[in-house]
Amino acid sequence: MFTTRPEIAGTFGVVASTHWLASQVGMAVLERGGNAFDAAAAAAFTLHVAEPHLNGPGGDAPIILHNSKTGTQHVICGQGPSPQAATLAKFADIGIDLIPGTGLLPAVVPGAFDAWCRLLRDWGTWELADVLEYAIGYAKNGVHLVARVSAQINTMKPMFEQEWKTSAAVFLPGGNVPAPGKLFRRPALAATYERVCKEAVGDSREARIEAARDFWYKGYVAEVVGKFFASNDILDSSGRKHRGLLAADDFARWSAGVEAPLAYDYHGHTLLKCGPWSQGPVMLQQLALLKGFDLGAMDPLGANFVHHVIEAQKLAYADREAFYGDPDFVKVPMEHLLSDAYNDERRKLIGRDASLDLRPGTIPGFTNWVDHNAADRASLLEGNAAGTGEPTVSQLGVSAGDTCHIDVIDKHGNMVSATPSAGWLQSSPVIPELGFPMGSRGQMFWLKEGLPNSLAPGKRPRTTLSPSFALRDGKAWMAFGTPGGEQQDQWSATFFLRMVHHKMNIQEAIDAPSFHSEHWPSSFWPRTAKPGKLVLEGRFPNAVMYELKARDHKAEKGEDWSEGRLSGARLEADGQMHAGANPRGMQGYAVGR
Repeated sequence: MFTTRPEIAGTFGVVASTHWLASQVGMAVLERGGNAFDAAAAAAFTLHVAEPHLNGPGGDAPIILHNSKTGTQHVICGQGPSPQAATLAKFADIGIDLIPGTGLLPAVVPGAFDAWCRLLRDWGTWELADVLEYAIGYAKNGVHLVARVSAQINTMKPMFEQEWKTSAAVFLPGGNVPAPGKLFRRPALAATYERVCKEAVGDSREARIEAARDFWYKGYVAEVVGKFFASNDILDSSGRKHRGLLAADDFARWSAGVEAPLAYDYHGHTLLKCGPWSQGPVMLQQLALLKGFDLGAMDPLGANFVHHVIEAQKLAYADREAFYGDPDFVKVPMEHLLSDAYNDERRKLIGRDASLDLRPGTIPGFTNWVDHNAADRASLLEGNAAGTGEPTVSQLGVSAGDTCHIDVIDKHGNMVSATPSAGWLQSSPVIPELGFPMGSRGQMFWLKEGLPNSLAPGKRPRTTLSPSFALRDGKAWMAFGTPGGEQQDQWSATFFLRMVHHKMNIQEAIDAPSFHSEHWPSSFWPRTAKPGKLVLEGRFPNAVMYELKARDHKAEKGEDWSEGRLSGARLEADGQMHAGANPRGMQGYAVGR
């Protein structure tokens, strides 16, 4: 089939990401003798500069890695927890029943910096200063500004000028929206990273990385964030101004943990995902449901394939809503959710026609509450162009963020799949001493007592960030993933299924038209749902859409190149590495040799 670019092949190393600069930085590290872990970290810090509307130093970064020396895979949890002051009672006192999507209230401890330092310390070979050199260079000298960054800044311009003036100082140089294609500089961010390097003092590489972590989480960075949050009243998407809850002590209490990934065997492959503090297990649940159907006999671009995948996703995401949360705080029945007995029964719910209901499973000893008001909130939003009672905020240009992804394989067979996100330029105001804003992942908590994903101090929000990794015949095979919030484990599932059942290569599976559902409640403020909604990429034949409509899907078509932003890298038994990246948005690239 036709592809927009070739699937990259090589034997030395490959890197794929959502931005060509990050991919090339990762490859430069490999060429200079670094391993996959050094390369992934350097690429990630570069993305903070190249894609500030999609991620930043104040954000998060779950990572799945394969260590070729031990033949083992590990998850680094770069998802920070909620502040100690973030209690249900506190939000009730200030009259908030849905955590805002912007401002200071939804901020959690930023996990990205520690996650990359943990990867570098325990599996990398480079000094942190050498890894940061690329990001510092782009921040000081300027990065080529892609059109989408410029457009996002333009959307936020009224908010920056009227309310978030520290952001205006960074993202509106000279009072103007920086033009696409021009060099855009971040001197304050560069200075922060340079100071990190100066503080990274010690008798060994590991000790120097530890010193940098202390500077970030027990020193200057934590103290500056705490002071900013305690002394500024910031307008957020609730339509009111609030001070933040995040404090320096919250930083000091936390560090990025390492854990085993969850796994599910499927047609000679083993899919690995992060735990139920993420939405990642929904992809495992989809496979557990879909293994009872002959997907290989279905047209991968046909209505029957789309129908079965979407209906399995509806069931899996309903279980996400009912049962997933931070396993350090709540018991999650993961073994039951992936069991054959459970999925044999759930599979019977997938019939010829689409379901418009949100149907979590029933598990003895567990409550399967799901939010049935999400569709009402969606209706209110559609009926009020200014938003649901916050016209001032909407008119000022509040908008959502998105995510990045990185895949790396080195000549030793080490592999990384990572999905950095949050700390967006549109999430909250820039902290002037640091040159970047905090994230807003806390919006994913529910302010209702007794749920798996209810807010509690020190608890991780159930993030949508979801890197993927697969073994083939028990051997490390492929790192892959995508931005997209709720769509991450929809687009990634479709990509994986088409490779497994229809023998597509990485680039073919990326380029093939994809689809998504908005059936269940979104994890993002204002937590809306559109039951039955199915969006097909515009390149699907109309006949497919009409057949899906006839099966009760609320199907519609989007733009021709609008569904999925995947990248992936795989290692075959003959030693060849292959990689591909997304052409949509004209940013993603795969490189290798």
